[in-house]
Amino acid sequence: MRILLDHNIPRPLRNSPPGHDVDTTAERRWDELHNGELLDRAETEGYGLLITADQQMLFRQNFTNRGIRVLVLTNNSWPTLRQHLDEINQAVNATEHHQISRLDIQ
Repeated sequence: MRILLDHNIPRPLRNSPPGHDVDTTAERRWDELHNGELLDRAETEGYGLLITADQQMLFRQNFTNRGIRVLVLTNNSWPTLRQHLDEINQAVNATEHHQISRLDIQ
């Protein structure tokens, strides 16, 4: 699956989900795009999952007709995320089509 990391997700996370093709919004030069625009562009380019720390995306977007899945992480500190890579990988692999998921990381 092609995965896109939002600008608010630490870049080292790109090396974590094994078996996936991971890009960042900065690499794609999409880091200035906002929620709807970013989702539209990611879908058009064939991404299956967006990983973000934007808690507001849960409330600002309608995912009914979206072909991209979204995983919202509640923490974006790399030292903390590094300790939860197994949980993140499980959440990535558990996302379903047309779904937005939230992973609480303390």
